[in-house]
Order: sequence, then C-alpha cells, then structure tokens
Amino acid sequence: MRLSLRFIVPLALALGAIAYGVAPLVDQLTLKWFVRDLDIRRNLVASAVQEPLVELLTDNTRDRVRLQRVQALFTRILQDERLYALGFCDGAGKLVYRTAFLPAEVHCRAPGAPAEEAGRVLKHAGGALHVGATPVLAEGKQLGELLIVHDMSFIERRSADTKTYIVYLFAAIGAVIALITVVIAELSFRGWMAGIKALIRGQSLALSPEPKSRELRPIARDLEAMVRELEAERRQRDESQISWTPENLRGILREDLKGDEILIVSNREPYIHVREDGRLEVQRPASGLVTALEPVMRACSGTWIAHGSGGADREAVDAQDHVMVPPEKPAYRIRRVWLSREEEAGYYYGFANEGMWPLCHIAHTRPVFRASDWEHYRTVNRRFAQAVEQESRTANPIVLVQDYHLALLPRLIRERLPQATIIAFWHIPWPNPEAFGVCPWRVELLEGLLGSSILGFHTQFHCNNFFDTVDRTLEARIDRETSTISFGGDLTEVRRYPISIEWPPAPLAAQAPVAECRAAVRRALGLGEEVRLGVGVDRLDYTKGILERFAAIERLLELEPHWIGRFAFLQIAAPSRSSIEEYQSLEARVRAAAQRINGRFGAPGYQPIVLKVEHHDAGEVYACYRAADLCCVSSLHDGMNLVAKEYVAARDDERGVLILSQFTGAARELSEALIVNPYDTEQCAAALRVALTMPPDEQRDRMRSMRSLIQEFNVYRWAGRMLLDAARMRNRRRVGAARVGAKVVDLRRA
Repeated sequence: MRLSLRFIVPLALALGAIAYGVAPLVDQLTLKWFVRDLDIRRNLVASAVQEPLVELLTDNTRDRVRLQRVQALFTRILQDERLYALGFCDGAGKLVYRTAFLPAEVHCRAPGAPAEEAGRVLKHAGGALHVGATPVLAEGKQLGELLIVHDMSFIERRSADTKTYIVYLFAAIGAVIALITVVIAELSFRGWMAGIKALIRGQSLALSPEPKSRELRPIARDLEAMVRELEAERRQRDESQISWTPENLRGILREDLKGDEILIVSNREPYIHVREDGRLEVQRPASGLVTALEPVMRACSGTWIAHGSGGADREAVDAQDHVMVPPEKPAYRIRRVWLSREEEAGYYYGFANEGMWPLCHIAHTRPVFRASDWEHYRTVNRRFAQAVEQESRTANPIVLVQDYHLALLPRLIRERLPQATIIAFWHIPWPNPEAFGVCPWRVELLEGLLGSSILGFHTQFHCNNFFDTVDRTLEARIDRETSTISFGGDLTEVRRYPISIEWPPAPLAAQAPVAECRAAVRRALGLGEEVRLGVGVDRLDYTKGILERFAAIERLLELEPHWIGRFAFLQIAAPSRSSIEEYQSLEARVRAAAQRINGRFGAPGYQPIVLKVEHHDAGEVYACYRAADLCCVSSLHDGMNLVAKEYVAARDDERGVLILSQFTGAARELSEALIVNPYDTEQCAAALRVALTMPPDEQRDRMRSMRSLIQEFNVYRWAGRMLLDAARMRNRRRVGAARVGAKVVDLRRA
C-alpha cells in the first residue's frame, strides 16, 4: 500500500497540473469554434427568413398591419432559445422593425459603409451577444439589412461544462490508474485472486463479496455516481432530439426515474360514472386539463387522485375508493376523494371559481372572496394531502399537482412526505402582482405553491409575473438567472412548460374521411353542401369570448351580405359551473345574442348561428373539426387553449383556417393562425372574411407548419420535460446523499 501511495500522489499532482494548463487553451478554441458556428447559423437563419420577410416588406398593406405581421414573423423565429433579438434596417440605415430585447448598442450600418463579413461580439449587461447583419435582397435590389443577435451565454455554460469534463476526465484517468495500482499492489502483497475471479464473472468491485475489497468500494462508488451524473446531463441536453411518444415516457420512468411512483392530483377526474336508464355509464368531462393529462397517465400508469363528482361514482369504486380506467382497456387507477355539498360549494364554486378564476383571468368580472369559502378551500386541500399520503407506496413519490384548485397542496404534501418530488402546474394565467394583491390570502397561496420542487406555467410571461408577485409579497431569495426561488429552506424551480395534446389524437383514429364528416355534419345541421361552416368549441365561460365571437359574425354579415345563407357558425358550448350566478347570466346572454342574430339574418331552413349548449364527446367534436372550414378561438384571456391545437391536429387533409386570439398561450406557438384581438370586432370580422376566402394552397402551407409544430411539441414532450427535470433533481439529491453517506462511513472507519 505504501508503494501505491508513492505512485498515486505524484500522479495526481501531475494530472492536476496538466488539467490546469489545458483549460485556458480549451477556452480559446471553444470561443473560436462557437463564434464561427454562430456566423454560419446567422447566414442559415437569414436565408430561411429571406423569402417571407421580402413578401411582408413589399406588401401593399397598411404600415400598422405590416408591422404586426413582421413582429409575428420575428416572434416565431425567436422561439429558438439561442436567438436573443432581431431587427431590420431599411436602405437609409434606419431601424424600422425590432424585437423588444434588441440592445440599444446595436445600430444600423450607415449608407455606403462597408458590409461586415463576420459578426461581432458585443458586451451586454446580461452577457455577451453575437451581432451580425445580413442583406435582404429583392430582385437584385437591397431592401435593407436583417440584424440577428445571438445569446452567447450558452458558450460560457459549454465552456464551464468543458472544464468540468476535463477535470472529470483527468480525475477518471487518475482514479483508473490508482485503482489498477491498488489492485496490483493488493494482488502482489496479499494475493487477492478472489477479486480477479469476481471481475471475470462480471461482478462490480463495489459489490464484491470479498471483505478485503473494502478499500476499492469508495472509488468504484464515486465512478458509478460520476457516470450517472454525466448520463443524466447528456439526456437533458439531447431532450430536444427525442421523438416523444408514450413509449419514451415509459422509458424515462424505467431508466431515469428507475420506475418511481407517479401520482397525479387534480380536482377534476378523467372519467365519471353516471346512471343512464338504470345502467352504469362512463363519461369523460369537458376539460382541457383532462384532455392533456389523460394520455400521459395512460402511458405512465400510476394513480390519479381526484374529486369524485359523478352521480354514480361511489357505486363504481372498491373498498379503497379506487376504480381502474379506461373502462375498455384499464391502464391506471383513480382514487376518488369525497366532498360534501357544502365543501364543494365553498371550495370549488366559491373560492376557486368565483375568486381565483376571475382574479387570474382579468376578464372584467369582479372576483368574490369569502372567509367561509377560504376555510372550505383549506379543508379540502388538507383532505387531498391526506389522500396523497395514503396512496403513496414509497417515501419519495413524484406527485403532479394540477391547477388553481389545489394551491395549498404542495406545502401540505411537503410536510407529510419531505422526500417527495412535487411538480405543480398552473393551467391558467398568473396575473401581475397588483391584480394578485387583491386576494386576501395571497401569502398563504404563495407559500403553498412554493412547497413544490418544480412549479410550471404555460409561458415565460406567466413565470415572470409569478417571480414579481413573490418578490412583492414574500421574503424569499429569487434567482432569475437559474429560475429558482428559495423560501423556508426549500428550493423551487419555476419553469415554462407549454402544454399540448397527444399526437396523433386518439379520437382521430375512429374518424371517417374529411369529405364524409363534412357531408354528415351538414346533413345533421340541415345545411347545404355549398354553405361554408365555422366552428367554436368551448366551455360556457365568460373568458372564452363567445359573445365577442358572435358580434364579429354579425358584423361580417352586415358588411358583406352575400355571406347570408352561405356561411353558418356552429357553436358548441358545454355547460359549466351553472350554479354560479355569473355563468347563469352568461348563458342567458349567449342564447339571446344567437337568437337576435338569427332573427336578423336567418331564413326558413337557415340560421347563421347554430348554438348547441350541451356536452359532446370527443368523437363528435373531432367530426365537427374535420367538417368545418374554419375554427374560431376568441378567448379574452387563457392559459393555453387546447381547442386551437385539437382543430389543427384534426385536419389531416391540411385544409381549414384557425382564427386565434392573441390572448391565448397557443398564439405564441401557432403564429401561422390568423391572430386577432377579440375585443376588436372589425378585426375579427375581417379575419372571418380572410378565412372564408383563403386559397387552398395558403391553407395547406399554414396548416402544415402548425401540424408539424404540434406533432413535435406534443403532450408527451410536455410531461417528459417535467419528468426529466424531476429525474435530474432526484439524481442530484441521490448522488449528494450517497457521497455524504460514503464520507460518514469512511470517517467511522478512520
């Protein structure tokens, strides 16, 4: 052993000196490589955007409309995480278009100044930026220059990673040589032939049954931990290359999460049981949350904990309040939580939907907060926490808490299961601090959410609002660079996870061809084949902009009477929260508006608005999507709105037009839709006219682009990204605990 130490110590010093000398050289080479790559990348981006930008710049539309379209194009391009900002300089050297974060230091080149062949590096408050200008040409004439700014912060991260890998490499080399030296020394001086036999049999040194291999166990343990860490980081970097499917989700559970237990907790259940004509029937409630999460749960198995709200739910469960679903092919189980009528009225209809819902949506409806509702909200959240504790088979499950009904739950679970990984996802918008300050119990709600390991929102805008709210309300340490909040000794990562739908959608498999759907739906509605059909699918909610949608239809028929008799709009409005007075009033106003417009423009056998205030199953909705020439989503404020994505996914014929409110999260992704302000009746009416007259080729190009995006960014990717982040967090915690444990053991032996 003394001989081994004489060899190992000089070897470690020499390898350390080599690593120290190599690191600066690697930094210089890394910077040169990445600057060159950014120049190449700038040219590729400029080439890709050249044609659509020239079309917009040479279009004869009004300046304001052109500005909106150029800004929409730039916003679409900026979805690339490495792009920081974009700008466009005209031929006179004037900056005419720019995105919000274009630095003030970036200027247009003066007319006649020589063009720069390569980009330049600009020091900025947020870090280094790579700035390049590329000419925009139309028929040989230069219209101006496109300014492309790349964020170079990833180079610093890669450089740090490279240094870490170099250290790991030399540490691994040293560890391997030291390991070989120790083995040889032991074999030479103590005759460890049993260890060699174990290696030949393929056993790990760390698991060798020989008591004399004790000295090798810490080394082998560190190597195994290092490999696990590097593999987790590699998977995180390669996440964007994964084709997300249910099989990939199962693979994450099997490989990254080691088959860890997953629990989903939400107010709404994916299946309800009711009595119909004496038979026990199963229904799926209308819910964007259920639409998104149910395919994930089928892929991952596990347990879904939810409020049992169906009239016959108690009849379907076993003694532990469990029921296996889906009924046709059981893949996971539901644990139902029972609430009294008073608790449901106070917790769900009261605090959640008369208080939190209008507060977060800022839809010009006054939120109502009552102390009695708050007490029911706290009681029900505690009951859900108790159910999570009962259903958990391990001390460290992964718990996915869903939406604003259960804001207190993460902290309550943390108190009962300190080792659990808790992912809370907020499905609705998060308001600005001033709006959220209206809530009397804002501190308790924030403290509850900050019991999460990871807190997710649809958009970065909502994440930023949450950071600002915490900053104004709590004494917490906020690190916006790493997107973390430290509060009460717990660290919460705040992340953007844009939710989506499964691909391909399950209801699409049973659908007839588009032509058959088109004929069947028109026949059912009593419309001729020549009548153009629009569709809207919503819960009957004041945030969905149904009245604004009807006003746009009325305005279209006023301005262009030739569409009377040739255009009809099918509005499917699922009844929702009908015990709340505001929703009762909304239903009455929606029915009255439809009746008035039909009375004004209708005729025998024709109604411009066909209103269906009733529940439709997924198959019926998808048939309407496939039959419609356009879909209108006019939400006044929305988290994501999955109806927009469902309509696009249903159109495998690559036809149809999506009209989409700018106040939805989906508008940030589906920029090829006709983006409108639902409060602007004239603009919405114009969008309807554009949709009805759009050429098939343009419909195909827009629809193809949106379908490609939804296929790639599907619900399995949404869930997979959260689970990968959870795996990374759990692996870091596991490795840290293993290292601490090993040090304790070594100290005891010493």
